[in-house]
Formats: sequence, structure tokens, C-alpha cells
Amino acid sequence: MEGVIMSICPHAYVIHLTHELPPFNLIAAARTLEQVTFLPVGAHVCICDPGVWSDRKSLILETYRGDWLLGPDNGILIPAARSLGGIVKATTIESNNKYIRTKISQIFQGRDLFAPVAAYLSNGVSLDEFGPIIDVNNLVGSIYDEAVVIDNLVYATVIQISRFGSVHMNITYELWKQLELNHKDSIEIRHSHAESLCLPIGRTFSDVAEGEPIVLKDDYGRIEMAINMGSFAETFKIKIGDSVVFCI
Repeated sequence: MEGVIMSICPHAYVIHLTHELPPFNLIAAARTLEQVTFLPVGAHVCICDPGVWSDRKSLILETYRGDWLLGPDNGILIPAARSLGGIVKATTIESNNKYIRTKISQIFQGRDLFAPVAAYLSNGVSLDEFGPIIDVNNLVGSIYDEAVVIDNLVYATVIQISRFGSVHMNITYELWKQLELNHKDSIEIRHSHAESLCLPIGRTFSDVAEGEPIVLKDDYGRIEMAINMGSFAETFKIKIGDSVVFCI
């Protein structure tokens, strides 16, 4: 993919967010793509596509910050689009387009379709050249939504597990502050694989002793549960996509 991009747009500066997504895990892909808020404005490609060459669309989303998000219409682009201010315009990439490779692999559209389109966008080709505009309301919905508050309970979803075993939730800093949880010392959580837990709320891992759990703000704008020098996910048998309830 990088070779294709550089052959079309030699001045491109290519940044790799990760090559280590859990296979076929759309939630992990969407969460990783949220990190484009820390990158310069540009064309961002996300390839996690178990339905490659199915009837799903190939998309370019123009965002309010000025970025383009490229990937399949399977919900993985929407959380990143939200973090970039929302979607201004959505287009599909036509398979007969002159801006894609003439020989397209049946299993590697990242190299043959999305990478060249990203390069041509970076070269200044207009978004309208790649395919028809489509109604944003007709896109596949976000692979995950934001946490929901109902009757003093926060219904959250696990959207990432770091290599250290920390468990990241779809709870934003803004919601955490709105619920005034910054001022609490601890919080009760409920998970299907464990009894209710009362976890201390802290600022950093060393606020608790080694081996002890904690809830804190993560480094990407959301809330995580962790164990100081240990794996929260392994200890409490939590995986991406699991539901967790916070009692406030």
C-alpha cells in the first residue's frame, strides 16, 4: 500500500497507526482509527474488511476538520468521523474508476483501490471524481455508539484492550466530567463474567499498589480500567465488545 501511494504521490508522508489489529475485529479497527485526531489533516485509510468484495460499498468520507476517511461501508469509519467533527460529504469509489489500479485483487482492496485513491486525493484530485455522492443517512451505522446513561447506570462497551491488558471503554472524558465522576473516590462496575467490583478512581496507575485495579482517563479521550503492573482483561476475563455497567 505504501509503495502504491508513493508511486502516485511521491511527496506523501505516510504514517502507520498499526498493523496489529485483532483479525476481523471491526470494533478494534474503529477505535484505532479514532486516533487520527492526533495526526495532521490528510487521507486516512482503514482496512478491516471481513466482507471484502461483498455487496458493501467502498467509501470516502469528507469530515469537517478537512480530512478524508477511506474504507469499507461497514461502520468502522464513523467513530473517527465523529471525532473529526462529523461528515460533510460521502461518496462511493466506483470499481471502473481511472484512479484505481487496473488489476484489482479479489482480497486486497487496500493496495489496489483505497491506497491509490488516497494518493490521488493528496495530489489534489476532487472528491467528486471518484464516484457519486451518497446520503450519509444511508451509510452502515457506527460499529459502536457512545455509552448511554439510564437511571444512574452507564451502559458501556469495551472498544479496546491494550497489549498491557488495560480495558478501554466507549465513555468519553466529557461524559465522565458531566456525571461528576472526577470527584468520586470509587465506582461500582458490573460485568457478566464477574461479580460486582468496586474500583478506585485515580489519575495514574501508581495511584494504587502493584496488582491492584483502578479506573482512570486513558490517553485517547476515553475511560479505561487497568491493573497496576497487571492485566485487567485477563484477570476479569473481559474481551472487546463486552458490555460493562458503571453504577453512578
